[in-house]
Amino acid sequence: MIAAMVKELEIRNRELESEVVETIYFGGGTPSLLTIDELQRLLDTIYKNYQVSESPEITLEANPDDLSEHLILQLSKSPINRLSIGIQSFFEEDLQKMHRAHSSDEAKNCLSMATRHFDNITIDLMYGIPNMSNKRWKENLQIAFGFGVNHISSYALTVEPKTALASFIKQGKYPNVDEELAREHFDILVSETEKQGFVQYEISNFGKPTYFSKHNTSYWLSKTYLGIGPSAHSFNKTHRSWNVANNTIYIKALQENTLPSETEELTLKDRFNEYVMTGLRTIWGISLNRVEQEFGIKCREQLVASAEKFIKQGLLLIEKNTTEQRQHLKTTSKGKFLADGLASELFILN
Repeated sequence: MIAAMVKELEIRNRELESEVVETIYFGGGTPSLLTIDELQRLLDTIYKNYQVSESPEITLEANPDDLSEHLILQLSKSPINRLSIGIQSFFEEDLQKMHRAHSSDEAKNCLSMATRHFDNITIDLMYGIPNMSNKRWKENLQIAFGFGVNHISSYALTVEPKTALASFIKQGKYPNVDEELAREHFDILVSETEKQGFVQYEISNFGKPTYFSKHNTSYWLSKTYLGIGPSAHSFNKTHRSWNVANNTIYIKALQENTLPSETEELTLKDRFNEYVMTGLRTIWGISLNRVEQEFGIKCREQLVASAEKFIKQGLLLIEKNTTEQRQHLKTTSKGKFLADGLASELFILN
């Protein structure tokens, strides 16, 4: 697999010929299972074939049960300078419901060790878990703050089909997800992180100033990115491509110097709708000037017209910068929780 990924990096180096690589992200699956030598081999290939900035953000995703003190120490001496740790909850009951492999103690021990060697750490926390009281959700957040983490990604629990959770709910063994509970948890999340100096720069992402995720921000700002490995997606502003999800087929294709991927050209409508979806989720909002420049004056007028009723409802607002003569369409604090639904109402459908 590593050899195939090295080959893909080599074959595709021209796709970023005019770009400077600012972020490298080892994620999807469990990259923390790779050895330091394997990670270094991939990094060496990137540096050999691409133009990398002097101080790139290099993130490794990991679960608490994968991060031993020895591995954390090794990673801290490598070029990796950011950890993304899938905590989800600090309470045993929640972790068992979500069928997480790690325990509450492992989550806390892992963070205790990681924060001694890494300054730039983000953790994932899940809210909206049935039977999780507001008190317990606040305790989850306070525990995270206690470790001094500078970034938190937090998502509402969703029930995916054909999962154990979906089966338990169907059998009546477990209560269904309560949207009102999720809304209460979201409001607590926004309030408590703000008290600690976090900035909600994207609906689900909270970072201390200078600790925003450069990698995730590049997605939201529609920058070009290259995805390497099975199932990985890539984007170059006009086209999107994705690799085959089958490991065996992926490896065989690369052994034959073939890229195992499919590509689609994004229509103007696709690109507009995607920008609306991502932009509305961020602190920067949707630049009406950019909409006019990239998609035309008619798109801008239609967007503003579609947004009007939500502006009257106090869910959206148009922020004007008179100095730069720029306008941005953003969610209000009341509209943040509804950002995805609001975006879909602003899409161009034909």
